[in-house]
Amino acid sequence: MNPVLNAHWKPWRSTSPLGTRRPTKTDLAEALESTHGREDVLPYPTDEQSAGTVRVLAVGINPSPWTAAVNAPFARPGNRFWKSLATADITHHVVDAASGLSQADERMLAELGLGITNLVSRPTARADELRTAELRAGAQRLAQRVDVIRPDVVAILGVTAFRTAFSVPRATLGRQTIDDLEDWPKTVQLWVLPNPSGLNAHENVATHAAKWRTVWAVSKKA
Repeated sequence: MNPVLNAHWKPWRSTSPLGTRRPTKTDLAEALESTHGREDVLPYPTDEQSAGTVRVLAVGINPSPWTAAVNAPFARPGNRFWKSLATADITHHVVDAASGLSQADERMLAELGLGITNLVSRPTARADELRTAELRAGAQRLAQRVDVIRPDVVAILGVTAFRTAFSVPRATLGRQTIDDLEDWPKTVQLWVLPNPSGLNAHENVATHAAKWRTVWAVSKKA
């Protein structure tokens, strides 16, 4: 359990606008233009309130239509994010976010100190639909937010988008050198992990989990 959570903590995120059902094709199309699915997963509603409570901040590229439809990160069936965390023994079970994130799972993540956000809030069907300017603006904003939240580790999920967002075209997976990254807090480790999308043919649940074990082990809050 996260020892820095307030004793009166309670879930704060919005439930899925679809209730308990999975999105239809029509829902997915409409989600691209909606404002849903952009809420972060943090222990508290604001960065300031969450300061010092996050062990690892996982950063996706941007919401998928499925995430936008149900207001839950990595919600699309086939995405390996939640299976990888469970396989790595970070979460207590495989989170089923396909119909939204339950309050019980929101509590579990808060207690673990696992936060989730995105580089860009605009949903798209594929990450490569994002503009370079969006990614670079997202990187600047992320550095500012990390300076407030102060997680032990930030893990960005997708090396191609990371290279563009941070203007480091030769970056590879793993821990990053932060000395030359403008405005990045020097006490916060920065890692790049593979994109957990099922479209990433270079990885599987086991290889994702192995990388997550390493990241979780180097973070300090327990």
